[in-house]
Amino acid sequence: MPIRENLAANLRRLVQRHASVSAVCRELGINRTQFERYLQGKAVPNKATARLICDYFKIDENELYREPAAAAAKSDGNATLRQALYENMVRPPSPAIAGGTYFTYFSMPGRPDFLMRSVTFVRREADLVTFRRVTRWAPGDGRGSAPGNHYGVAISRLNWIYFTGINRRQTTEPSLMTVQWAPISEPVLVGRAIVLTGSGPAFVSVIMRQDVARISMRRALQMAHIVSLDDPSVDRLVVSLARENR
Repeated sequence: MPIRENLAANLRRLVQRHASVSAVCRELGINRTQFERYLQGKAVPNKATARLICDYFKIDENELYREPAAAAAKSDGNATLRQALYENMVRPPSPAIAGGTYFTYFSMPGRPDFLMRSVTFVRREADLVTFRRVTRWAPGDGRGSAPGNHYGVAISRLNWIYFTGINRRQTTEPSLMTVQWAPISEPVLVGRAIVLTGSGPAFVSVIMRQDVARISMRRALQMAHIVSLDDPSVDRLVVSLARENR
């Protein structure tokens, strides 16, 4: 099979993993008409463009031009699907949130005078935003429940920031939280989350506030437990927002 036909078949296979040809061209910065010529086997990219395409699809250049049957046989279907899902999840736009330590407060179903305070460590690496969210339970607090140790990614869609991750403790259930910047002068994120209760999933309100005092990690982790709205250690703005959303 001629090299142009190999290229066209392999490119069509790679593009299928993405939203559309237009989206791929836009992210690559390649003219749509020229890219269509590659897809139709009418042209071959120069060395620099081929390298750009390979870097985007995370493949070696020889995979771009090899026989399509060999390329398909080489790939692991499940691994390809996992990679495609991950790439679509974390693709730009990047969430408008700075890296650092945040206290995350969850309302508690049936207990309007209490909040669950977790600590969220947000990390930025270029356009990729990952997080770890920890909830510990103060010994002897008598309120009992399972601790949380979530790891995941944060993405941005329609002016909302979605935190989705897996709890590495207990049932390892996936968790979803979506927040946006509150329309007030103070930088605070508000939104909703899904949590598991004894009777099943429940929606709760969420408030995220960055730690501007730069508390040590150890101290932050010690603060990640159930708190009363009357607790003087709880930020007064958080208390006000929590009471409004009860």
